[in-house]
Amino acid sequence: MIKGVMFDFSGTLLRVESTEEWLAAALAETGTPLAGADFDETARRLTEYGALPGGASPRHIPAHLETLWDQRDISAEQHRAAYGGLTRAAGITDPELAQALYDRHMSPAAWRPYPDTERTLRELRRRGLPVAVVSNIGWDLRPVFRAHGLDELVDAYVLSYELGTQKPDPVIFRAACDRLGLAPADVLMVGDSREADGGARALGCPVRFVDHLPVDERPAGLAPLLDLLGPA
Repeated sequence: MIKGVMFDFSGTLLRVESTEEWLAAALAETGTPLAGADFDETARRLTEYGALPGGASPRHIPAHLETLWDQRDISAEQHRAAYGGLTRAAGITDPELAQALYDRHMSPAAWRPYPDTERTLRELRRRGLPVAVVSNIGWDLRPVFRAHGLDELVDAYVLSYELGTQKPDPVIFRAACDRLGLAPADVLMVGDSREADGGARALGCPVRFVDHLPVDERPAGLAPLLDLLGPA
């Protein structure tokens, strides 16, 4: 019987803006002129190198960043260094613009909840099932949840950079279950990564996956999870 639910953050409950929107916001913030073909090429290179946290995975990782990339979510410093390195590899040499890009992705304005996120969380709250957000991340996402009116629906946040380990390490899922006061077998893990989120299975947690799609392309990816929980 499911008595609580753990959710991944990016690509599960909320989705980051597109690379083009991210770049445009940072350009506006810094007053940097870039338009037309130059803008398109810069966005393409940022996408190719996976420089937007929460966006597309890198298609190319420079050799000197490989180890850092694999451990990027263990600390805030490693996260910033990994994505800063990818931004430079993509051709961003202006330090002010690079800083604005990194800062922008932590802004609540850069994130949109999926259409059924709030109603799914509210239904879980109505049913008395506690919720934890378990995320591989290098910064505090709580302000994002507060800005979107979702913080009151989350009972615990377990963030990799605060714990010093990252999914799929079972330690992070164990910490979430402990904070919910539940046995792993009673906690459903919901995420978009079979590798990272699937690590909860090692503890005996049931796991369910959703598709990491743009917000407009996934109107009801979470709602069917309620059917797994039995009668309302």
